[in-house]
Amino acid sequence: MKSNGYSFYISRVYRSNGAIDSTGVTNIKNAWSASLSHVDAYIFPCHSSSCPSATQQRLTVQAVDAVNAVKNGGTKIGMMWIDVEIYNWPSNQSNNRQFILDMANKLVALGYKVGIYSNNNNWQSIVGTDWNGVSKYPLWWANYNGHADLNNFKAFGGWSKPTIHQARF
Repeated sequence: MKSNGYSFYISRVYRSNGAIDSTGVTNIKNAWSASLSHVDAYIFPCHSSSCPSATQQRLTVQAVDAVNAVKNGGTKIGMMWIDVEIYNWPSNQSNNRQFILDMANKLVALGYKVGIYSNNNNWQSIVGTDWNGVSKYPLWWANYNGHADLNNFKAFGGWSKPTIHQARF
């Protein structure tokens, strides 16, 4: 990656099925070994019936598990991103808002910087376009338009601009 001009890498460490992504943790170690200058991780929250109960999720088991996976893997990250995209999120936007707040607060309490991964459509469906409860955190904007720029960003969720842009999948 570095020889191709990349210096920044983000790896998944928690899967939407409720399991740690051990390959993602290994990839974080490999990114640091390759001398990349910025290495982050993301949590893809689990909302299926096989995941911890709603009560346990309120205690942010997923955030703790993800952080422990990074630590136990003998590595570190710059920021933990919370993936907020349409996939098994419940329809109750109020509960979804609280879930995101709880997870962000737990990550901060554990000493991590937090970021949010989403886009207008996902945000609208999951928490409502106007909810700005986590807008103090950086936004990783998912807009697969093939252009590595911040053009065409439309404000949502309290963000007037993203911090980073994922232009390709």
